[in-house]
Amino acid sequence: MNLFRTSTFQLTVLYALMLALSTLIVGAFLYWSTIGFLQRQTDSTIEVEITGLREQYRLLGLNGLSRVIGERIRRGDDPDGIYLFADRHLRPLAGNLQEWPDLVSRADGWYSFTNQIDGNTVPARARVLALPEGLVLLVGRDISDLDALLRLVATALGWGTGLMIVLSLAGGAFMSSKALGRVENINETTRSIISGDLSERVVTRGTGDEFDQLARNLNRMLDQIEDLMGGIRHAGDSIAHDLRTPLTRIRYLLEEAATGDDPDQMRQSVQTAIDDVDQLLATFSALLRIARIESGGHADRKETVSLARLVRDAIEMYQVVADQQRIKITSDLPGETEIIGDRDLIFQLITNLIDNALKYTPDGGNVHLAVHQHNSSNVLSVSDSGCGIPAAQQEFVTQRFYRVDKSRRHVGSGLGLSLVQAVADYHGASLCFANNAPGLRVDVAFPKDARD
Repeated sequence: MNLFRTSTFQLTVLYALMLALSTLIVGAFLYWSTIGFLQRQTDSTIEVEITGLREQYRLLGLNGLSRVIGERIRRGDDPDGIYLFADRHLRPLAGNLQEWPDLVSRADGWYSFTNQIDGNTVPARARVLALPEGLVLLVGRDISDLDALLRLVATALGWGTGLMIVLSLAGGAFMSSKALGRVENINETTRSIISGDLSERVVTRGTGDEFDQLARNLNRMLDQIEDLMGGIRHAGDSIAHDLRTPLTRIRYLLEEAATGDDPDQMRQSVQTAIDDVDQLLATFSALLRIARIESGGHADRKETVSLARLVRDAIEMYQVVADQQRIKITSDLPGETEIIGDRDLIFQLITNLIDNALKYTPDGGNVHLAVHQHNSSNVLSVSDSGCGIPAAQQEFVTQRFYRVDKSRRHVGSGLGLSLVQAVADYHGASLCFANNAPGLRVDVAFPKDARD
């Protein structure tokens, strides 16, 4: 029953019915063009015969018409011709019928009857002509050959249509069973995934058909889901690890403020606790921004923006911090480098990269920002002279809460580069890390037209 409910089988049934209807239409056309032509030719022959015999009766009278009919029968030129000249009581006067037949009237003015020839019953078609003095003339033809051909065509058409439907249904069942097997393979995989095994993947056959394309898309989706689930588990573990210390510290500071006697010390404890809460709020704010960007919940505000101008604004904002750390910020920016994107998100990306570079560059170091064109992209490069990132860890630094500095000597949430990656993905940009010897260079290649 599952086989019969498949869309493939139902489409095959519909196709078989349409094919059967088409066959019947073609059969009707063939009948009209062949059998119908032969029937019209027979009727035309009868009409010619009856017209000629009526003229003979007008010229030669009763006896003359009888002689003409007898002569035609004796010559045997037309073995299929049927003639009967009868009086007002339908008693035969001349012809090749022994008695007046039982005529069946048809709507088109013709008559049909059966005739006995050599012990065989054959069908015939005729016209009846009324003559003066109550005389009647019947002229017809034996249509046994035409009738046999008609039955042959009808039988062939019926068997052909039936065989075509049976073969179509059998072919539909075969194709549906194949399709059902592929679908069942997908369903089996999804059932395993629903039960919790995210490592399952849909098997492809390498045929490149629509099922293989669907399987590849599903596998890519499952890869992404598995990565996201892994990221969620990692984020949960990291949140638990990173929040335990500041929450414990906040609790200790508040207890100290509640039990202390020194007002200045109490205020200092409360202020330190507030700073720690602000850091926690910033962490959760960053998490929410990343989630909104990755889920598509961020409002689409893409417009034409100058990448070089945004870099200048970011450098100006961080210049004071750099001066305090005695870090020199240099830049190599063209006049105008326009891209299509969200101005606020791109500015956030630039400030995160600058903040990260300043954080890991020692006092007296250098941070360099450059914008240049490469192929069909506008590339933003941020280089520093800090400790850099080992090549083995570069693929992990965009994961949430991942910290190269395991000792947590530098203040941060481990979300800066995660947000950079999310913004880059949102704009269709690529993010690349390289060794600056010493330090780190981060390249973000924006397509010139970053529309969706």
